[in-house]
Amino acid sequence: MIKAILIFNNHGKPRLIRFYEYFAEDVQQQIIRETFHLVSKRDDNVCNFLEGGSLIGGSDYKLIYRHYATLYFVFCVDSSESELGILDLIQVCYITLLYTYHLQVCYITLLYTYPLQVHFILQEVVMGGMVLETNMNEIVGQVELQNRMEKSEGGFSAAPARAVSAVKNINLPEMPRNINIGDINIKVPSLSPF
Repeated sequence: MIKAILIFNNHGKPRLIRFYEYFAEDVQQQIIRETFHLVSKRDDNVCNFLEGGSLIGGSDYKLIYRHYATLYFVFCVDSSESELGILDLIQVCYITLLYTYHLQVCYITLLYTYPLQVHFILQEVVMGGMVLETNMNEIVGQVELQNRMEKSEGGFSAAPARAVSAVKNINLPEMPRNINIGDINIKVPSLSPF
């Protein structure tokens, strides 16, 4: 099972963090620091698997990572997961999907350009620490469906304005004066119309 997915830059600054097991926030920060120190001091031409740090579970857990340009993609998994399967998941499913959406694999993309799409892609691949989908066509279809829904709704930022206009457009013949709900009786003061 996947315990955490950590993406941080070459300086150890987190860019995307997803824990699938509860850890207090201060422990999460320690895990991120420890993981960065374990992964960053390794040479680029050594194995991409190593035992987890003392905070994430020690020898029962593994850190499987890939280093791309300025980012480290680290999956913290238990001993039941296949190292090569997770490494393939990082490369084929996640990195290739980011490139499918013309998202450069760099921290600027993750932080500023398309942060929601990066999360959508991750949620389509992994949920609750379990790999849900590895079929790239299915993942692309679901993310495109999410994008179409967002565009048809005018985006997430338009929701408050639509809610206010819906309340203003409520057609009541007159303002209610008393509201009765079971034994509760509420008297509404006189309000001026919008």
